[in-house]
Amino acid sequence: MATEQTTLAEQTEECHEELERDDAVIGRAFWGSLAVFFVLGVAGLAVAWWMHRPKPPPPPAPRPFSTLSVREMPKVQLPPVRFTDVTRQAGIDFVHENGAYGDKLLPETMGGGVAFFDYDNDGDPDLLFINSCRWPWDPRGPASPAPRMALYQNDGHGRFSDVTAGSGLDVTLYGMGVAIGDYDGDGLRDVFISALGRNHLFRNLGGGRFQDVTEAAGVAGAEDAWSTSCGWFDYDNDGDLDLFVCNYLQWSKEYDLAQDFQLTGGGRAYGRPQHFRGTFPYLYRNDGGRFTDVTEAAGLAVRNRATGVPMAKSLGVIFLDVDDDGWTDIIVANDTVQNFFFRNLGNGTFQEMGTECGIAFDPAGLARGAMGIDHACFRNNHEVGVTIGNFANEMTALYVSSPATRQFVDQAVATGLGPTTRLLLTFGIGFFDYDLDGRLDIFAANGHLEDEIHRVQSSQHYEQPPQLFWNAGPTYTTEFVPVPGEVCGEDFVRPMVGRGAAYADIDGDGDLDLVITAVGKPPRLLRNDNSLGHHWLRIQLVDPKSLNRDALGARLTLYTPAGRQYRTVSVTRSYLSQVELPVTFGLGNDPTVEKLLVEWPDGQQELFAIPEVDRLWVLQRGTGSTVEQQAGSAGE
Repeated sequence: MATEQTTLAEQTEECHEELERDDAVIGRAFWGSLAVFFVLGVAGLAVAWWMHRPKPPPPPAPRPFSTLSVREMPKVQLPPVRFTDVTRQAGIDFVHENGAYGDKLLPETMGGGVAFFDYDNDGDPDLLFINSCRWPWDPRGPASPAPRMALYQNDGHGRFSDVTAGSGLDVTLYGMGVAIGDYDGDGLRDVFISALGRNHLFRNLGGGRFQDVTEAAGVAGAEDAWSTSCGWFDYDNDGDLDLFVCNYLQWSKEYDLAQDFQLTGGGRAYGRPQHFRGTFPYLYRNDGGRFTDVTEAAGLAVRNRATGVPMAKSLGVIFLDVDDDGWTDIIVANDTVQNFFFRNLGNGTFQEMGTECGIAFDPAGLARGAMGIDHACFRNNHEVGVTIGNFANEMTALYVSSPATRQFVDQAVATGLGPTTRLLLTFGIGFFDYDLDGRLDIFAANGHLEDEIHRVQSSQHYEQPPQLFWNAGPTYTTEFVPVPGEVCGEDFVRPMVGRGAAYADIDGDGDLDLVITAVGKPPRLLRNDNSLGHHWLRIQLVDPKSLNRDALGARLTLYTPAGRQYRTVSVTRSYLSQVELPVTFGLGNDPTVEKLLVEWPDGQQELFAIPEVDRLWVLQRGTGSTVEQQAGSAGE
């Protein structure tokens, strides 16, 4: 019985399992049929849409292509002006000493400056080269003879004689830059020399003699400071010259060596400024021949907002009235930190506005390794151009602004200046009209820091060619055209370790000659052999009733048949250097000029008639006619 019941139960269970399997098959069949009906429905709808779809519009009727005309840009014809290396021929035998002995200390890479100035008042530019020296710990011992500055007297025809001995400038120091200005108003131009360590002020006594008055004047600076570019200007409009001095960074031998800077692939390298702390510049107010340090009170001690440490690592400086308010502003080129624009507020203080005004950084918002700097109205209008030489693989900058906006825009790429400068490391830089066509051109002195840089970067070389850029004017797409050696002369573009640079008319022929210094090597004096026949005009101002007798800061507007040209009397330009005092106007083929408007440093305007060109005119204040006497003519 039990066996029968078990068999019946098993049969019952098997029956249930068979029923479940049947239900599953029926379910799958149902859902499969439903899916088929759905697909058929969708397909039917698709067929219905296809059968009743809207007709596409007819293709457009073909139209004939418009005839395209290609605008032909005018071809650039570079002026054939050659520069000739006359260094030895002119009597220059100076060799810069940087003190390098193998430990690779950063100051060895940065000198030295040069100045064109008429120290003896005979009407032609003389030359002063700034030298450094060996280190006190140099294992070679002191050099014999000891390195000194070099003062060369010009005979008026471009031939120079070394008159350093007995001049008072025959001193040994680790010099960097130079500033020329008549700070005491006696008609003789004095010399300030910046240095690693104490700076020096030499008063010009006349007769080829200079007296060190540093202590009495109070401008030595700190014993451990590293001063670079410097210049004289009247920041407070009181009629005498004040002194601005850039300081680079906080340096010591012990700290430099402790960083153990290395080249890629091995070997000691020169240090990078990012590894050193910043510092402050000096602003010395002239209080009757004795100077007061007003840096902090004037608002020039810029600190990092996050850390409170000094920010500046300054190498270049220019003075100009950016906003046309009658007060001289300051623009400072800083290395690896933002550039400064110190706006003169007219009350003895400045406001740093570099970021707000667009001159602090590159177009990507990055700080560059800025060295030399210059400014000019290079388009012969009221736009101000500021060019800054930068480190290798960074383009030279060309910031352009107008007084109405006080806003700078870097136009280096748009003008053609930037791309051809990217690979080079530029120190000295400046505007000058080398072909006398009435448009300001640009020169650049280039050279790397590392003598073994080619081993690390194949695109870089220690010695690099100087560059010359011709201002083609607004007619051309490329405003600044690089001038090759076959046009400007192979002497110009021969590679060197360029640093400071300055210009002057050394031989009285009206065109501007150029000198470029080289760190640890001889300089290069390049004579401008311009034979284009262009006319020119040179102007030197004298204000006999002012302590600022040379009228530094005066602004000139020359009216010519071709238009206007603008200049500022300012000798502090380039890198560590000073250019000559007279200003040069190129006139092209114009044999006459209409008038010259001079705005003296105190704002008074005076018109001068210029009866003859192709000569230097020395214009004394009060000998022209005031603007009020020539009503309406000044602002036309």
